[in-house]
Amino acid sequence: MSTDWLIKNAELVNEGRRFYADVRVKHGHIETIGGSLDARPGEQVIDASGLWLLPGMIDDQVHFREPGLTHKADIAHESRACAAGGITSFMEMPNTRPPALDRESLEAKYSRAAETSAVNYAFYLGASNDNLEAVRSLDPKAAPGIKVFMGASTGNMLVDNPETLDGIFREAPTPIITHCEDTPMIDALHAKAREQYGENIPAREHPLIRSREACIKSTRLAISLAQKHGTRLHVLHISTADELALFQPGPIKGKKITAETCVHFLHFSDEDYARLGFLIKCNPAIKTAADREAITKAVAERRIDVLATDHAPHLLEEKGELYDKAPSGLPLVQFALQAALQRVTEGKLSLERVVEAVCHAPAMLFDVHERGFLREGYAADLVLVDPRKPHTVKREEVLSKCGWSPFEGYTFSSSIISTFVNGHRVWDGSRVDDGVRGQRLAFDR
Repeated sequence: MSTDWLIKNAELVNEGRRFYADVRVKHGHIETIGGSLDARPGEQVIDASGLWLLPGMIDDQVHFREPGLTHKADIAHESRACAAGGITSFMEMPNTRPPALDRESLEAKYSRAAETSAVNYAFYLGASNDNLEAVRSLDPKAAPGIKVFMGASTGNMLVDNPETLDGIFREAPTPIITHCEDTPMIDALHAKAREQYGENIPAREHPLIRSREACIKSTRLAISLAQKHGTRLHVLHISTADELALFQPGPIKGKKITAETCVHFLHFSDEDYARLGFLIKCNPAIKTAADREAITKAVAERRIDVLATDHAPHLLEEKGELYDKAPSGLPLVQFALQAALQRVTEGKLSLERVVEAVCHAPAMLFDVHERGFLREGYAADLVLVDPRKPHTVKREEVLSKCGWSPFEGYTFSSSIISTFVNGHRVWDGSRVDDGVRGQRLAFDR
């Protein structure tokens, strides 16, 4: 399987610049970026005229459901969906069954990914009310960070003991990443909705039950704890305009507190519940068009630092249940980069800023070793995008195990032409090479 390539005539997008160059890939790394490079014997040559060459997207927020929930997703299927979507590395959440609350369960996930993942991988350690010792003793090189659910989105992993929360923020040896929603506020609003609608709570009520007030209260608490202890904090999936004032605009370098949003918060609004119902039910909830526009602007001004997916598949029949049983979460990785690039087509984000938010910023935030940039010597995690080839999403092309996408029927302006992982072409525009395996992400800590 060749890892030696010469990509000719591409428009590279990297570190705030767009420029034309050739890229030589040898032994899985970027050997040379330059002009008018001549092919060597044994190299495969790609004429990338008219194409963008981007670093592979690093998605720092996915749920691949393995172990324990593999009827709806698993590392094998979801990593292949990543490859088709230009995502070359993922960081997966700990709320599996059993949850990744100790080093042993964490390493079991790494072992499984080594066998089945088509792209590069890392796994978070989860925090709970009773695993402070595991948090304290975590090897900083073993995980990208520690995930704290400050909202009961995922069952038994809610951390609501104030002393435990304080201890986690005080002693975490890695960045802390948080899901911020206030559970008591949500429970009270849910009870009111049940009184009004019984079991037939409509999808449009979801952003009112999981309210903006619940988000901002919990986000304020996380930030106050981080400021108290000097913790490196990353707040996930910002969904409201109200939270944006809590974060500073500007480059990610030097920030102790950073923010992230997800592609569905840039694409959908509460107007879409009438059409898609519980298919777009997620936590935190998709809110108003005004929130969407404010969040998009915050990405542009780097007030929101990272753009990810929160990919969280469920089966269609599960999504067809009534409100209380219909699970929250959307399958997103396969079309996430195209959804982000659609904001470029609309003139709302620059191409350079999208690359920064999905590639450079997560690499810098988590100290990822030699990935996330087009640099000589770095791993050849690359994506070729055709910005002039529209792509209409069809259900039959969905590679996630759940078999559906909230983007079905939508036409993106761009297409993913090729994805390279460590120099191997894992996606050629029509199929995934099932012989490719990603690598465990390393962290420079």
